[in-house]
Amino acid sequence: MKSGFVAVIGRPNAGKSTLMNSIVGAKVAITSNKRGTTRDNIRGIYNSDNTQIVFVDTPGIHKPKHKLGQYLNREAYFTMEDVDIILLIIDATEKMGKGDEFVLERLKKVDKPVILVINKVDAIKKELILEIIDKYKDLYPFKEIVPVSALKYDNVDALIKVIEKYLTDSNLYYDRDAVTDKNSEFLLKETIREKVLELTEEEVPHSVGCIIDEIEYGKTSTRIIATIVVDRDSQKRILIGKNGSKIKEIGTRARHDIEEMMGKKIYLQLFVKVINNWRNKDLYLRDLGYSDKIDE
Repeated sequence: MKSGFVAVIGRPNAGKSTLMNSIVGAKVAITSNKRGTTRDNIRGIYNSDNTQIVFVDTPGIHKPKHKLGQYLNREAYFTMEDVDIILLIIDATEKMGKGDEFVLERLKKVDKPVILVINKVDAIKKELILEIIDKYKDLYPFKEIVPVSALKYDNVDALIKVIEKYLTDSNLYYDRDAVTDKNSEFLLKETIREKVLELTEEEVPHSVGCIIDEIEYGKTSTRIIATIVVDRDSQKRILIGKNGSKIKEIGTRARHDIEEMMGKKIYLQLFVKVINNWRNKDLYLRDLGYSDKIDE
């Protein structure tokens, strides 16, 4: 039996959550094409006959503009210190920038095996993969470099085998049938937030939080009341839409996914609330689930 914890780090929108979902074989982290989708350390648990790997999906490391951004970076940094192996995920379709250099500098402060994962290789020419490998191998002493397509599951099995080489524990940390450590309330509010990300443009997504106000469980159905939080009146108007069309569509999509998740009929009621500048207010950051680490 081999086991261990693996941090999945990188810049926003590199495909970290998609990769973890692919490896685990279940949707344990929401995904979107918007940067900064992941706001929490989410554990995805991979099990095979002789292996248990606990992947910790982290918020994208970036230059923070508010207290929420500072918290997200700290979540990633804390995780890097507490795991056995680090996967650095980069986007093969993006040129290396200052953000990549910042992440690499941060890695130099951590004494862990680091594996470079070049994601989205299905979207570039094969010869460009070699160019990326050549560039990165001289910047940091990576234990391994593995090209993958998380979306198409290309070479993901090979990545798992590479990770297994560096596992040193032999403990079973979770039940064999577990796929995540997050509770149902967390998954509910993340599902709602995902639908907001799908249906809104750049003005709204980064300003959105979600609170589950009430859950009533029944034998054949569950009633959920939730509040979507934004920080400007204009964003509230966008979320509600003309004659309530946008919030209705958000609710319809979220309800569909929640019904699949819970295996029963769902009655979902959504409200939208404006809390000006909530991402810079400790009280609201804690109420929305972003921990007490913001002041550390």
